[in-house]
Amino acid sequence: VQLQASGGGLVQAGGSLRLSCVASGATRGLYSMAWFRQAPGKEREFVANSWVSGRTYYADYVKGRFTISRDNAKNTVYLQMNSLKPEDTAVYYCAADRALVQATRQSYDFWGQGTQVTVSS
Repeated sequence: VQLQASGGGLVQAGGSLRLSCVASGATRGLYSMAWFRQAPGKEREFVANSWVSGRTYYADYVKGRFTISRDNAKNTVYLQMNSLKPEDTAVYYCAADRALVQATRQSYDFWGQGTQVTVSS
């Protein structure tokens, strides 16, 4: 499975961006898809995940501002990011797995290459 993330860029604080991640290859049974991020000098952290059933889970620091969604027919997961803050600046990674990965765990088998999001103050 290959994951290709896109949609990052430079945006002012308070602005919005929409990230996309397309899965290709052996995409059957990707029950969990998620977004993580890593800021310079920091560890990678969980942002949001989505099960194929539609269940979603968010980190507290993005809850109410970010929305994860997926189009299973297109093997694509999205991350709509609103009310962006400078502290949201990071490389955002998408991930996928054939298991139902719980909450904030990072035990995904497949990872994308990352897309840079920079929020200026």
